[in-house]
Formats: sequence, structure tokens, C-alpha cells
Amino acid sequence: MDDSDESGLREMKFESPDLNENGHNRLWELNPMPSLQSIKITKNRCTEARAYLKTEGYMKFLDKFVPSDPTADDIITLAKLLGYVPNDVEKLRKSKNPEDFMHRCIVYLREAINRVLRSRTRLPNFHTLNDVCNALQKARHILVLTGAGISTSLGIPDFRSSTGFYSRMKYLGLDDPQDVFSVDLFRQDPSIFYSIAHLILPPDKACTPLHAFIKLLQDKGKLLRNYTQNIDNLEANAGVRPENLVQCHGSFATASCFTCNYKVPGEVLYPNLRAQEIAYCPFCAVERKALVQKYEKMEDEGSYSRRFEDINSFGVMKPDITFFGEDLPDRYHNFIKEDVKKCDLLLCIGTSLKVAPVSEIVNKVPNDVPQILINRDPIDHCEFDVELLGYCDQAITWLCNEKLHWKIDHPKFEEIIGSKLKMEVLDETFGSYKITDMPQREKENGYDQSVKHKDIYDRDGTKQKADKKSVTQPGDESDQHTNQRTIIV
Repeated sequence: MDDSDESGLREMKFESPDLNENGHNRLWELNPMPSLQSIKITKNRCTEARAYLKTEGYMKFLDKFVPSDPTADDIITLAKLLGYVPNDVEKLRKSKNPEDFMHRCIVYLREAINRVLRSRTRLPNFHTLNDVCNALQKARHILVLTGAGISTSLGIPDFRSSTGFYSRMKYLGLDDPQDVFSVDLFRQDPSIFYSIAHLILPPDKACTPLHAFIKLLQDKGKLLRNYTQNIDNLEANAGVRPENLVQCHGSFATASCFTCNYKVPGEVLYPNLRAQEIAYCPFCAVERKALVQKYEKMEDEGSYSRRFEDINSFGVMKPDITFFGEDLPDRYHNFIKEDVKKCDLLLCIGTSLKVAPVSEIVNKVPNDVPQILINRDPIDHCEFDVELLGYCDQAITWLCNEKLHWKIDHPKFEEIIGSKLKMEVLDETFGSYKITDMPQREKENGYDQSVKHKDIYDRDGTKQKADKKSVTQPGDESDQHTNQRTIIV
């Protein structure tokens, strides 16, 4: 598993959609061509620049967009126009060697061009919800790529959001919070992983409506394979058959000895993980005890041997999840090459597509295969034909109920339908839609319906009228003032 970006580039973040740009002239149609510094870089402009690069080739692209006497800032702007920005651009600006700065900028632009040329191009005639429904009705080999967003409604944290798992790991003092899943760190000190694993343990026998939707595709004979990046094994709870599932990053379903590979069912480790206590292999216990005794004796004598470098992880049981630095399971490599050739529709759900090589699946599928994103946030570094933005359970419930007339076999299905789901067309040209329920819309409007009828009191006990202005919303720092009213539930 790999989450690094050695190129030094990161994806641009755009405000979507660019509704005020409908009908504007495309960049290459402008005469004269404006200076790069004067171009407002938006998602639409980025899409135009990428399309020109792919259709005309990189030589014509450079000839069209690069001025006769370019500056380093021009080169950076052009990389941004393709959707990428250097991580260390401000540091490079301070370089005492202008030629070195220019050289680095050219390297970044070259990498941005290569990334765009490797990525797929959106289908020109697939951008409506009817297109989505027709594709789902006709498809017989749907490849479903899923991530943490399909499990968050069960309280399992995602990993990369501002409130996700990695942001909660800062207290560990690691250089990178992702190191909690580093195989090298586990080898040196497995207690770090054992101290946090309880936070991501899957609930017993639970699944979400989205998991049940994948099962529905299976029941309809449409599911080719579900490639999940999740380690919670909730697909099994939903009834997705093992032959239809590839757990790209392993799962908690089983665990193995880090030394001898002795394997046990994953739930055997759950008591230890919940108690934050390291579990040891019964077959390595005698040898581990002897090694520890020898190690302690050598420490007392002030001597050292490399034989004991990994003594902390000797005989330690590790859940069979794929850590950074480990290869993906053989099952992934055994199926992916044929599956991308066979699939006739790709659904990408609840993932930011940050971790390679799974993130590259979208670029391996044939260009004529429609790709649909269902996710809370857009993914700007990929070219999906249609994106349904919103929480996964709400989005798939709305789509199945309102458009497909499919019923998802899950107890929350009717409840979500009753939450007054609403679809908003963000940009039909770019296939961008948003699904929300009533509580989400009220929250976005700055009003929490859950406090509408609650009594509000001053700190001296005087009852006040509950209204929008008197209610403190989550994250409002005014609750620090001594006269702030308090909601009594």
C-alpha cells in the first residue's frame, strides 16, 4: 500500500460548480490569448486545459499556453491550470538560485502533463441522471470501488477528513499520523498500533444501506466485483459473497503471527485490541521468552546484537490488514487485470482515491466505460462522468427510490426516505448533482432543527424563548462567554 507522492505535486481544490461560467469562451478560442497570470483558475478552466492537452498533444498545448519568455510563475500557473500545484512552491521561491527554481518548476509541469495524459477523458454524452439509471439497468459487470465513506454512518471514522482517524492521531507525536499503519513501525513497536486499533474495530454483524446496495447488485446478477479499501469486513455482514469481493487492504477478518504466520479468526484478537493489550502467538511463546531473557542479559552486560532488533514484534499477532510497506493481497493482483477489461460500469463510492495502486483503477478501465462517483466531496484529480455528492447512504437511497425504483433490503432504507431527501442539480453539463436530507439543509442554512423546541435558559435560570439567534451552533466560539445561554435537553 502506498500513500506517498514523490513527485511533489498535490491536486488543486476547486469550488464546484462554476455556475457563472456557462457559455464562456474556451481558453484556446480567446484572441488574443490572455496572460497566464490573468486567468482565473476554476474547475471548468482546468477541464478545458486538460481536454486541449489530450486532444491536441503536449507540443501544441505548450505552444498555445506557454508565453514566448515564460517566468517560473507562468510555469507554476500552467501546472495549476492542469489541476496540480507543487507542495513546496513557497520554499522554492526563496531559492537563491533562480535557474534552479525554474528547473524545478519545469519538472513539476512535466509531471502534471504526464498525469493528465495518463488519466481518462470524460465521456461526451454521459452526464445526466437518466444516463446513470440506464447504465445501471443495462450493466451486467459492474465494478464497485469503495472506501471509508460507506462505513462512517456506523461510527467507523474515515481516515483523511478534518475529523477523521489520522487527525485524531496527532497526540502520538509521530512525524506522520499514517505511521500507525507502517509495517516498519509495527516491527519496532507494535504497542503503538495496539493502542489505537480499538478505534477502528468493526461493529458486530452491522452494515450500512450502501453495503446492502452492493448486495442488491449481486442479487440482480450485475456485480462483477467489489474492490474495497476498507478493513472492516462489513461487506460480509451484508451478504456479499467472497468470490465477489476483493479486500484490497486486507481486513480484521483474520490475524496472523508476525513471525511464523500462524493464522486465527480475527475476532480472537478483539478482546486484546479493545483492552489495548498486545496478543502473542502461542507457538512462538517459548522462543520469545528465551529471546527476551537473552536480550535482558545482554542489556545488563552493555552488549548488543542485531539479532534482537525486532524482538518487540517477535511472536506478536497482527490483524491481516495491509500496512504501508506491505504488498497488497495476492487476490487483488489475481483479479484486477481481467476485471478492468470485463467491467461495463464503474461505481466509485466513499473514497478520496489517495492510496495507490487502488487509486489507479479508474485509469485502467477502458475509456468507453462510464464512471460514476458517489461521495461526500468531489475528486478533482479524476474525470468522472457523473458525480452524486452527499453522504453515501442518502445518495444511494435517493437514486434507488426516486429513479431506479429499487428497494434496498436494509432497516434504514425507509427511514432515510422519510428524511425528505432532495436532489440539487449543481452542473448538468459536468454531470454534478448533490443529495441532501432535511437536517443537512438546515445545518447548511445555519439552523439546527434539533434545538427548535428545546427550552433555553440564562445561567441565572431565567427561561428564554428559543429562536434562531439565541441558539449557539456547533463550532460557535461564543459559547465561551460567561453570559452565553445554555440549552437544557
